[in-house]
Amino acid sequence: MKITYREVNGYLIPNLKLSPEEANITLGKWGMMHKTYLEKHKKVFFSLLLSQGKLYQHCAEIENQARDMFDMRVEQMKTAEGVTEQLKEENQMEWVQRIGNIEARAREMVCGELIYNK
Repeated sequence: MKITYREVNGYLIPNLKLSPEEANITLGKWGMMHKTYLEKHKKVFFSLLLSQGKLYQHCAEIENQARDMFDMRVEQMKTAEGVTEQLKEENQMEWVQRIGNIEARAREMVCGELIYNK
């Protein structure tokens, strides 16, 4: 891979562009959170992925894993805690509260295991 540079105020700045594959990748909530985490806390890894043209591909993989993990955890907790469609019909407010709680816990798990850990 050949990197070209441009001079700005006496500094050489690499001319980095997204690869054609990366230009078509759109990141969602989880992917953007992971990208921000890498940019702020894992600067060397972020720069390496960026210079290799693999940053968005990596974040898209994390996005897919996080989305799947979140959905799976929510379904598991709903089943374990008896949050059903019948409860939704009988007591909508309780159902909304319990689903909100389950989703908040699932988000915490996904963030702890995938977003802020890889």
